[in-house]
Parts: sequence; structure tokens; C-alpha cells
Amino acid sequence: MVSKVNLSQTQMLQEASEAQPLPNMNLSSPLSPEAAWSALREQMRVRLGETAYRRWIEPVTGSVVSSEEGTATLMLAIPTRFMRDWIEAHYGDTIRTMWSQLVKKGAVEWAVVAPVAKSTSETPKVAKSSVAVPSFGPPSFASASQASALSGSIVDEAPLDPRFTFDNFVVGKPNELAYAAAMRVADTETPTFNPLFLYGGSGLGKTHLMHAIAWHIRQNYPNRRVIYMSAEKFMYQFVRALRYKDTVSFKEQFRSVDVLMIDDVQFIGGKDTTQEEFFHTFNALVDRNRQVIVSADKSPQDLDRMEERLRSRLGWGLVADLHPANYELRLGILHAKAEKLGGGVPDKVIEFLAHKIASNVRELEGALNRIVAHAQLVGRTISLEMTQEVLADVLRVTERRVTIDEIQKKVAEHYNIRVADMHSARRARAVARPRQVAMYLAKQLTPRSLPEIGRKFGGRDHTTVIHAVRKIEELSAYDPTFKEDVELLRRLLQG
Repeated sequence: MVSKVNLSQTQMLQEASEAQPLPNMNLSSPLSPEAAWSALREQMRVRLGETAYRRWIEPVTGSVVSSEEGTATLMLAIPTRFMRDWIEAHYGDTIRTMWSQLVKKGAVEWAVVAPVAKSTSETPKVAKSSVAVPSFGPPSFASASQASALSGSIVDEAPLDPRFTFDNFVVGKPNELAYAAAMRVADTETPTFNPLFLYGGSGLGKTHLMHAIAWHIRQNYPNRRVIYMSAEKFMYQFVRALRYKDTVSFKEQFRSVDVLMIDDVQFIGGKDTTQEEFFHTFNALVDRNRQVIVSADKSPQDLDRMEERLRSRLGWGLVADLHPANYELRLGILHAKAEKLGGGVPDKVIEFLAHKIASNVRELEGALNRIVAHAQLVGRTISLEMTQEVLADVLRVTERRVTIDEIQKKVAEHYNIRVADMHSARRARAVARPRQVAMYLAKQLTPRSLPEIGRKFGGRDHTTVIHAVRKIEELSAYDPTFKEDVELLRRLLQG
């Protein structure tokens, strides 16, 4: 391992400020990629000085990858995350500018790659790192000879979260499609739809379903070869393969599995070389009728800085959205969680939490864990008063997230009416329906009482709010388009 950088912030700033001005490299013709990398290092040595160069640039390993379009991408492997962040913040623009001057068409990508430990032989052996890819049951999906070129931890078991199984996943209308699709791909050896693309906001259950699929395959189909990892770790493994000039083993490993699962694929947005490798891996697996499962925080077409051809491929199969949990689903999740914690949580407290915390499941479960832990450690009985006291900070933030005024403004913009129409006596459907939607969302997303909501809508009675809520629920039950419209507004307000 490279020794940990131990400099004061003052020393670092002084060191960065002493760098020489960026030279203008007027080259008669672009250099070869290898020569360009060597030239860039020398220019950085001149610019930074010997001390700073040895501290920040010398530990960095560069590999050059050329694409079919002629782009020479400089892949920089940096030993630690701290060094990566510091170099990118203080020297990133300089490196990118130099590289574009040295090659005809250039790009730069960064990755944290653990350093290697020298073995007794001349062949370098990669040291173990925190990057781990699980192998689900015998036989393992990669041989030791393949794995050694990439990472010693490739053949290690990366523990899946034991909580994240299908049995522990609470199903409701907001996630029933994603759950059913995950069950289908986990229980079918021949892909029904390829890929399965799961997307939704943070804390809505994407990673839970990914782990559940892996657990199910491991327990029921132990001979299926599976790789599950985050997109970030996929990139790190790819950079490592480039670093040790062993991309053949990398391709063999990732293109010979039965199921490839990549979590948070949005991470590779803007990383063109990694996207290209993932694109070819994806195509190779689909052509061989192997299952690909991907998750992201947005739908394929909304992924930022993602190549159009990759967005198109990701939308080929089934795209399943995990919506924010509604009140009923939040209630079910809390009841299931409370049982696992040993019970003792009054129904009133569970209902209070389900009503107050509507952002995501992770925050909801965290709040329940907090009050149960407080009760056990301090020896208090769980009550509504104690819950409000312990979660005072969380509840304040929750109440700040969405206000009735914000709801009225967003709904008015969506339906192209005036905010003033929310308070008016107009009863035309073009105004009345958006007003009912706003009342419904106010009931769902704010802690305000029915009379309070009514007063915010031109002094209406609480019975009017009740009628509006029931009307929106009825319309949502038989009109999927209208339901999706309301859910979109909910996500916009919560996101």
C-alpha cells in the first residue's frame, strides 16, 4: 500500500500555488499515446516541481485506450480516493488541457485502484482490495488464473446483505411490477426479457431487489454463474485490467457468466471508455441469451451523459419503476420491521411514522430503529410523545420538504392554470380537477389536518377535501394514465 498522505491544508495549498503556468505545447503533429503520456508526466514535473510531482503524480499509473472514433482516452489509476479527489480538484483541468494538446482527440478518466504488492517472481501480483465480486456457489465463475490478473478478491465471497431477500420485501402498488419482474428473472434460466432495468429514487428498494435476485439464484440454482457489483466497481476492475494489460481475462470473465447484475449504472455517465466496454459486454451477453439486470436512479432515456446507443440498449427489455411508497405500503413496511425488532411499538406510533415520513423506505426504517434503540437503551416505553421528542430533527426536516403552497404551485404549472385558481370558486373541470389533485397531494405529503388543508384552498370545508381525496383515488384506480400523472407530480414534489 502507498503510505497515507499526511499534509496540512496550508502545505497543500502552498504546494498547488507554487505550480508554474501551463505551457503551450505547439506540436507539429500529435504524439503516439505512449509517448504522449510520458510527455505529459515530464511537463507536470516541470510545472509542479520535483517535490509535488513525486507526491501527487509519480504514484499515478496511466493507460491509454483508443476507441473506434479515434479518441485516445487516458485512464488514470490513482492509489487512494483522497489522492484522486485532490489531483482532480487541483490539477484536473491542467491534465485535460495538456492531454488534448498532445493527442489529436483526447479524453481523461479517473479511478481509484489499489497498489500492487510485488511477489517473489517477476510477474506482478495484484494485492487484495476492497473490490469484491461474489461467486454464487460452485463452480466459481472465474478461475484463479483469470482472477489473479484482476484482483485477488475476485474469487472471494462478497457477503450479500442477509436482510435483502424476497421474503423481507414488502410489496405494494408502487413496487409490485418491479418485484414481479425480479422474481421472474431470478426463477427463470432462459431470459424472458433482457435486460431487466430497475429504476427509482434513493431508498425505494432497487438494491434490495438486486440482492434478493442474487440470494434466490444462489440458493436455488447454485451452478449458475453470477456477477453482482456496482457500476463503480465494474469501472475499477476494467481500469485494473488496463493497468496490467490483461483485458482478455477481464472480457472472458464478464462475458462468460449466466447473470450479470450491475447496480447504479448512472455512475459510468460521462466515462466514455468504461461505457464502451460495458456496451460490448452487454451485447455479448444478450447475444448468448444470458441475463443482464441493471439498476439506476433514472429511466434509461433520462440517464445523464450516457451514450445514446447504450441508453437504447438499456431500454430494450423491461423497464420497471419503483415509485415512492404510499401510505399503505409504508404502514406495511413499518409493521414488518417492528415485528423483526421484537414488537412493542404501538400502532399509533407506526401510523404516525407512516404519515410523517414519506420520503423513502431507508429513512422510514431508520426512524423506527432510532426510537426502538432509544427505548431499549434509556429504558423508556415507546409512545407518541417519546417518538416526537426523539425524532424532532427528522420531523422538522420532513415538514420543510413539501408545503401546501409548493404543491399548489407545482400542480398549477403542470396543468397550466393560475395558482389563484386553487383558491377561487370556479368549478369548471379544467380548474376543479387540478384543485382536487392538489388537495390529495396535500393530504399525502404534508402533516396538515383536513380543516387546515381546506383553509389553504380558499377556506373550503374539510368535507370538500375528503371528497377530493376519494375522487382522486377512484380515478387512479381505473385510469392508469391519470394515476401516472399524479405519481409524477408526487415524485417531482418529493425529489
